Amino acid sequence: MIGILAASENVFPPLPADTVIAIGAFLSNEGVVSLGSVIGVTWGANALSAIVVYLVARRWGRPLFKGPLGRRLIKPKAMARLERAYERHGVWGVFGSRFIPGVRAVVPPFAGIVGLKPRQTVIPLLIASLLWYGTLAILAATLIPEVEEIARVVRTMNIAGLAAGLGVLLFIVVAAVFGIKKRRR
Repeated sequence: MIGILAASENVFPPLPADTVIAIGAFLSNEGVVSLGSVIGVTWGANALSAIVVYLVARRWGRPLFKGPLGRRLIKPKAMARLERAYERHGVWGVFGSRFIPGVRAVVPPFAGIVGLKPRQTVIPLLIASLLWYGTLAILAATLIPEVEEIARVVRTMNIAGLAAGLGVLLFIVVAAVFGIKKRRR
């Protein structure tokens, strides 16, 4: 169940994968499962599904968004801005965005649609997924004394992830602005 929800989060973001993973990690304290297996299953399923979504979008996403329906969903100007953002921020944009709840699910398909190279996408996806779910599982296994605390810890993790992801994105924007100003001089 943990693996299915961790994988499904990349396809249907509203699924409560973080909560289920935290419950699985909490259950590792009770000896029901091992913490290593919770982290491994979560990381493997989430990373694999993100990579599959990226590869499918890389193969078929671009033609879809060039068609009439795709141009209605994302206007050509918006697609051009998206491409520039991925080109500019690349690896760090993918990495930082994976810590932002709700946003983490749209990173792989758009990286594929804009044609970001596999090494620029897969490596940061793997690392960010391991950091996020590993930290969540370890915190849930070690710091949650009662099952009722899981929702509070997951909410705090999501806020911290949002702050960290936005911090990385803010750093990227500031660095880009300074880089543009330096080039203009």
